Amino acid sequence: MNLKQRLSLYIQLTRLNRPIGILLLLWPTLWAVWIAGAGSPSLLIIFIFTLGTVLMRSAGCAINDYADRHIDLHVERTQHRPLTSGKVSERETVWLAVILALLAFALILPLNPLTWLLAFPAVFLAGSYPFTKRFFAIPQAYLGIAFGFGIPMAFAAQIGHVPPVAWVLLLANVFWAIAYDTEYAMVDRDDDIHLGIHSSALLFGSFDVAAVMTCYAITLILLALAGVMAGLGMFYFIGLLVAAGVALHHYKLIKDRQREDCFKAFLHNNWLGAAVFAGVAGDYLLA
Repeated sequence: MNLKQRLSLYIQLTRLNRPIGILLLLWPTLWAVWIAGAGSPSLLIIFIFTLGTVLMRSAGCAINDYADRHIDLHVERTQHRPLTSGKVSERETVWLAVILALLAFALILPLNPLTWLLAFPAVFLAGSYPFTKRFFAIPQAYLGIAFGFGIPMAFAAQIGHVPPVAWVLLLANVFWAIAYDTEYAMVDRDDDIHLGIHSSALLFGSFDVAAVMTCYAITLILLALAGVMAGLGMFYFIGLLVAAGVALHHYKLIKDRQREDCFKAFLHNNWLGAAVFAGVAGDYLLA
Protein backbone atom coordinates (compact mmCIF):
# COMPACT_ATOMS: atom_id res chain seq x y z
CA MET A 1 0.00 0.00 0.00
CA ASN A 2 1.48 3.36 -1.03
CA LEU A 3 1.59 6.55 1.04
CA LYS A 4 -1.41 8.13 -0.71
CA GLN A 5 -3.59 5.10 0.03
CA ARG A 6 -2.39 5.02 3.65
CA LEU A 7 -3.19 8.72 4.13
CA SER A 8 -6.63 8.16 2.62
CA LEU A 9 -7.30 5.47 5.23
CA TYR A 10 -6.13 7.74 8.04
CA ILE A 11 -8.45 10.50 6.79
CA GLN A 12 -11.35 8.04 6.88
CA LEU A 13 -10.31 6.79 10.32
CA THR A 14 -10.22 10.31 11.76
CA ARG A 15 -13.38 11.37 9.85
CA LEU A 16 -11.65 14.35 8.27
CA ASN A 17 -13.75 13.51 5.23
CA ARG A 18 -16.88 14.06 7.35
CA PRO A 19 -16.50 17.45 9.05
CA ILE A 20 -19.85 17.57 10.87
CA GLY A 21 -18.24 16.27 14.08
CA ILE A 22 -15.57 18.97 13.88
CA LEU A 23 -18.22 21.65 13.44
CA LEU A 24 -20.33 20.42 16.38
CA LEU A 25 -17.20 20.56 18.53
CA LEU A 26 -15.96 23.85 17.07
CA TRP A 27 -19.07 26.04 17.40
CA PRO A 28 -19.35 25.96 21.22
CA THR A 29 -15.59 26.47 21.45
CA LEU A 30 -15.88 29.56 19.26
CA TRP A 31 -18.83 30.86 21.33
CA ALA A 32 -16.50 30.77 24.33
CA VAL A 33 -13.48 32.16 22.46
CA TRP A 34 -15.50 35.22 21.38
CA ILE A 35 -17.20 35.83 24.72
CA ALA A 36 -14.00 35.37 26.71
CA GLY A 37 -12.22 37.68 24.27
CA ALA A 38 -15.01 40.29 24.52
CA GLY A 39 -15.54 40.00 20.79
CA SER A 40 -11.88 40.54 19.88
CA PRO A 41 -9.94 37.32 20.50
CA SER A 42 -6.40 37.26 19.19
CA LEU A 43 -5.66 35.46 15.95
CA LEU A 44 -3.33 33.16 17.88
CA ILE A 45 -6.14 32.08 20.24
CA ILE A 46 -8.49 31.48 17.30
CA PHE A 47 -5.81 29.43 15.52
CA ILE A 48 -4.91 27.36 18.59
CA PHE A 49 -8.49 26.48 19.50
CA THR A 50 -9.61 25.84 15.93
CA LEU A 51 -6.72 23.55 15.05
CA GLY A 52 -6.84 21.97 18.50
CA THR A 53 -10.50 21.15 17.95
CA VAL A 54 -9.72 19.43 14.66
CA LEU A 55 -6.86 17.43 16.18
CA MET A 56 -8.78 16.31 19.27
CA ARG A 57 -11.88 15.36 17.33
CA SER A 58 -9.72 13.33 14.96
CA ALA A 59 -8.00 11.61 17.88
CA GLY A 60 -11.40 10.90 19.43
CA CYS A 61 -12.64 9.27 16.24
CA ALA A 62 -9.63 6.97 16.15
CA ILE A 63 -10.18 5.95 19.77
CA ASN A 64 -13.89 5.49 19.09
CA ASP A 65 -13.14 3.05 16.27
CA TYR A 66 -10.66 1.20 18.50
CA ALA A 67 -13.24 0.92 21.29
CA ASP A 68 -15.97 -0.23 18.87
CA ARG A 69 -13.79 -2.45 16.68
CA HIS A 70 -15.72 -5.61 17.59
CA ILE A 71 -19.13 -3.94 17.61
CA ASP A 72 -18.69 -2.25 14.23
CA LEU A 73 -18.32 -5.63 12.56
CA HIS A 74 -22.02 -6.25 13.15
CA VAL A 75 -23.32 -2.88 11.94
CA GLU A 76 -23.77 -2.42 8.20
CA ARG A 77 -22.99 1.31 8.37
CA THR A 78 -19.64 0.80 10.13
CA GLN A 79 -18.33 -2.62 9.08
CA HIS A 80 -16.25 -1.16 6.26
CA ARG A 81 -14.37 1.37 8.38
CA PRO A 82 -10.55 1.12 8.00
CA LEU A 83 -9.92 -0.55 11.38
CA THR A 84 -12.94 -2.86 11.28
CA SER A 85 -12.14 -4.02 7.76
CA GLY A 86 -8.51 -4.73 8.70
CA LYS A 87 -6.98 -2.12 6.42
CA VAL A 88 -5.52 -0.31 9.44
CA SER A 89 -4.14 -2.17 12.46
CA GLU A 90 -5.14 -1.65 16.08
CA ARG A 91 -1.62 -0.47 16.91
CA GLU A 92 -1.69 2.09 14.12
CA THR A 93 -5.03 3.39 15.34
CA VAL A 94 -3.86 3.86 18.93
CA TRP A 95 -0.60 5.51 17.87
CA LEU A 96 -2.44 7.85 15.52
CA ALA A 97 -4.73 8.93 18.37
CA VAL A 98 -1.78 9.47 20.72
CA ILE A 99 0.16 11.53 18.16
CA LEU A 100 -2.85 13.72 17.38
CA ALA A 101 -3.50 14.31 21.10
CA LEU A 102 0.16 15.23 21.67
CA LEU A 103 0.04 17.69 18.78
CA ALA A 104 -3.07 19.25 20.29
CA PHE A 105 -1.30 19.57 23.65
CA ALA A 106 1.73 21.14 21.97
CA LEU A 107 -0.55 23.83 20.58
CA ILE A 108 -1.47 25.11 24.05
CA LEU A 109 2.11 25.33 25.34
CA PRO A 110 2.25 29.11 24.66
CA LEU A 111 -0.79 29.53 26.93
CA ASN A 112 -1.03 29.73 30.72
CA PRO A 113 -0.72 26.87 33.25
CA LEU A 114 -4.46 26.78 34.00
CA THR A 115 -5.13 25.99 30.34
CA TRP A 116 -2.52 23.20 30.49
CA LEU A 117 -4.19 21.83 33.62
CA LEU A 118 -7.63 21.79 31.99
CA ALA A 119 -6.18 19.93 29.01
CA PHE A 120 -5.79 16.76 31.08
CA PRO A 121 -9.49 16.25 31.87
CA ALA A 122 -10.24 17.26 28.26
CA VAL A 123 -8.05 14.44 26.95
CA PHE A 124 -9.49 11.98 29.48
CA LEU A 125 -13.05 12.85 28.48
CA ALA A 126 -12.30 12.52 24.77
CA GLY A 127 -10.53 9.21 25.25
CA SER A 128 -13.04 7.65 27.63
CA TYR A 129 -16.28 8.69 25.94
CA PRO A 130 -16.35 5.80 23.42
CA PHE A 131 -16.39 3.28 26.28
CA THR A 132 -19.30 4.89 28.18
CA LYS A 133 -21.96 3.45 25.88
CA ARG A 134 -21.29 0.05 27.43
CA PHE A 135 -22.45 1.02 30.93
CA PHE A 136 -23.87 4.57 30.95
CA ALA A 137 -27.58 4.85 30.10
CA ILE A 138 -27.15 8.24 28.44
CA PRO A 139 -23.63 8.50 26.99
CA GLN A 140 -24.76 11.55 25.00
CA ALA A 141 -24.52 13.62 28.21
CA TYR A 142 -20.90 12.53 28.63
CA LEU A 143 -20.31 13.45 24.99
CA GLY A 144 -21.66 16.93 25.68
CA ILE A 145 -19.08 17.45 28.43
CA ALA A 146 -16.29 16.08 26.23
CA PHE A 147 -17.36 18.18 23.23
CA GLY A 148 -17.75 21.28 25.40
CA PHE A 149 -14.54 21.24 27.40
CA GLY A 150 -12.99 23.71 25.01
CA ILE A 151 -15.32 26.26 26.64
CA PRO A 152 -13.62 26.50 30.06
CA MET A 153 -10.25 26.18 28.34
CA ALA A 154 -11.03 29.17 26.11
CA PHE A 155 -11.86 31.31 29.14
CA ALA A 156 -8.81 30.11 31.05
CA ALA A 157 -6.55 30.90 28.10
CA GLN A 158 -7.78 34.48 27.75
CA ILE A 159 -8.73 35.73 31.20
CA GLY A 160 -6.81 33.35 33.48
CA HIS A 161 -9.83 31.86 35.24
CA VAL A 162 -13.11 30.13 34.47
CA PRO A 163 -16.12 32.33 35.35
CA PRO A 164 -19.66 31.04 36.00
CA VAL A 165 -20.80 31.93 32.46
CA ALA A 166 -18.37 29.33 31.11
CA TRP A 167 -20.04 26.56 33.11
CA VAL A 168 -23.48 27.72 31.97
CA LEU A 169 -22.26 27.50 28.36
CA LEU A 170 -20.86 24.04 29.04
CA LEU A 171 -24.17 22.90 30.53
CA ALA A 172 -25.99 24.30 27.48
CA ASN A 173 -23.66 22.26 25.29
CA VAL A 174 -24.48 19.10 27.26
CA PHE A 175 -28.19 19.47 26.52
CA TRP A 176 -27.46 20.37 22.89
CA ALA A 177 -25.33 17.24 22.52
CA ILE A 178 -28.09 15.09 24.04
CA ALA A 179 -30.51 16.57 21.48
CA TYR A 180 -28.40 16.10 18.36
CA ASP A 181 -26.81 12.81 19.35
CA THR A 182 -30.21 11.37 20.23
CA GLU A 183 -31.24 12.18 16.67
CA TYR A 184 -28.15 10.28 15.54
CA ALA A 185 -28.95 7.42 17.92
CA MET A 186 -32.46 7.19 16.47
CA VAL A 187 -30.79 6.14 13.22
CA ASP A 188 -28.92 3.26 14.92
CA ARG A 189 -31.65 2.27 17.38
CA ASP A 190 -32.24 -1.23 15.97
CA ASP A 191 -28.52 -2.04 15.85
CA ASP A 192 -27.99 -0.75 19.40
CA ILE A 193 -30.81 -2.95 20.71
CA HIS A 194 -29.31 -6.00 19.00
CA LEU A 195 -25.80 -5.29 20.29
CA GLY A 196 -26.79 -4.25 23.81
CA ILE A 197 -25.36 -0.75 23.45
CA HIS A 198 -26.76 2.07 25.60
CA SER A 199 -28.06 5.26 24.01
CA SER A 200 -30.43 8.09 24.84
CA ALA A 201 -32.77 6.96 22.02
CA LEU A 202 -33.26 3.67 23.85
CA LEU A 203 -33.51 5.32 27.26
CA PHE A 204 -36.19 7.79 26.13
CA GLY A 205 -38.06 5.13 24.16
CA SER A 206 -41.38 6.40 22.80
CA PHE A 207 -40.65 9.81 24.35
CA ASP A 208 -37.53 10.31 22.21
CA VAL A 209 -38.93 13.13 20.07
CA ALA A 210 -40.30 14.96 23.11
CA ALA A 211 -36.95 14.51 24.89
CA VAL A 212 -35.01 15.92 21.94
CA MET A 213 -37.23 19.01 21.75
CA THR A 214 -37.06 19.47 25.53
CA CYS A 215 -33.26 19.36 25.37
CA TYR A 216 -33.27 21.97 22.60
CA ALA A 217 -35.49 24.19 24.74
CA ILE A 218 -33.21 23.83 27.78
CA THR A 219 -30.19 24.54 25.58
CA LEU A 220 -31.70 27.80 24.34
CA ILE A 221 -32.77 28.86 27.86
CA LEU A 222 -29.25 28.26 29.17
CA LEU A 223 -27.74 30.11 26.21
CA ALA A 224 -30.08 33.02 26.92
CA LEU A 225 -28.92 33.00 30.55
CA ALA A 226 -25.30 32.95 29.41
CA GLY A 227 -26.01 35.91 27.15
CA VAL A 228 -27.43 37.92 30.04
CA MET A 229 -24.45 36.99 32.24
CA ALA A 230 -22.04 38.06 29.47
CA GLY A 231 -23.88 41.30 28.84
CA LEU A 232 -24.82 40.42 25.27
CA GLY A 233 -27.63 42.30 23.59
CA MET A 234 -30.23 42.25 20.86
CA PHE A 235 -28.17 40.73 18.06
CA TYR A 236 -27.26 37.75 20.23
CA PHE A 237 -30.89 37.05 21.04
CA ILE A 238 -31.79 37.33 17.37
CA GLY A 239 -29.22 34.56 16.83
CA LEU A 240 -30.97 32.48 19.48
CA LEU A 241 -34.32 33.02 17.74
CA VAL A 242 -32.80 31.72 14.51
CA ALA A 243 -31.41 28.74 16.44
CA ALA A 244 -34.89 28.11 17.83
CA GLY A 245 -36.24 28.09 14.29
CA VAL A 246 -33.63 25.50 13.34
CA ALA A 247 -34.70 23.35 16.30
CA LEU A 248 -38.36 23.58 15.25
CA HIS A 249 -37.37 22.44 11.76
CA HIS A 250 -35.73 19.41 13.36
CA TYR A 251 -39.05 18.49 14.94
CA LYS A 252 -40.55 18.23 11.45
CA LEU A 253 -37.67 15.94 10.44
CA ILE A 254 -37.70 13.57 13.42
CA LYS A 255 -41.40 13.40 14.37
CA ASP A 256 -42.01 10.34 12.18
CA ARG A 257 -38.71 8.70 13.29
CA GLN A 258 -37.57 7.95 9.73
CA ARG A 259 -33.88 7.01 9.78
CA GLU A 260 -32.89 9.21 6.85
CA ASP A 261 -34.71 12.27 8.22
CA CYS A 262 -33.27 11.76 11.71
CA PHE A 263 -29.80 11.74 10.19
CA LYS A 264 -30.61 14.92 8.25
CA ALA A 265 -31.64 16.56 11.52
CA PHE A 266 -28.37 15.51 13.13
CA LEU A 267 -26.34 17.01 10.29
CA HIS A 268 -28.45 20.17 10.32
CA ASN A 269 -27.29 20.99 13.87
CA ASN A 270 -24.32 22.70 12.26
CA TRP A 271 -26.70 25.57 11.43
CA LEU A 272 -27.94 25.83 15.01
CA GLY A 273 -24.38 26.20 16.28
CA ALA A 274 -23.59 28.67 13.50
CA ALA A 275 -26.67 30.77 14.33
CA VAL A 276 -25.60 31.10 17.96
CA PHE A 277 -22.06 32.03 16.92
CA ALA A 278 -23.36 34.60 14.43
CA GLY A 279 -25.37 36.11 17.28
CA VAL A 280 -22.33 36.30 19.55
CA ALA A 281 -19.97 37.70 16.92
CA GLY A 282 -22.61 40.01 15.46
CA ASP A 283 -23.50 41.47 18.85
CA TYR A 284 -19.91 42.40 19.61
CA LEU A 285 -19.38 43.72 16.09
CA LEU A 286 -22.55 45.76 15.72
CA ALA A 287 -23.50 46.75 19.26
